[in-house]
Amino acid sequence: MVELMRTNDVVTLGYAESLLRDAGYNIFVADGHTSVMEGSIGIIQRRILVVDDEADGARRFLREAGLGAELRDGA
Repeated sequence: MVELMRTNDVVTLGYAESLLRDAGYNIFVADGHTSVMEGSIGIIQRRILVVDDEADGARRFLREAGLGAELRDGA
């Protein structure tokens, strides 16, 4: 899997997750439970991962949705 985005912003994370799932991308949100366990004070960022062969399309899709600035290096 490839990391697309990492953030503490639950609104941005939820928006990106919803967009990607609705478009049919196979994603996984990592570190969500860890973030909750540390009290959701923002120390641990949540990550959106996508399967390798869908990474380029998902990056392009998020850029078109206005989330290009949120993408990780190599995006």
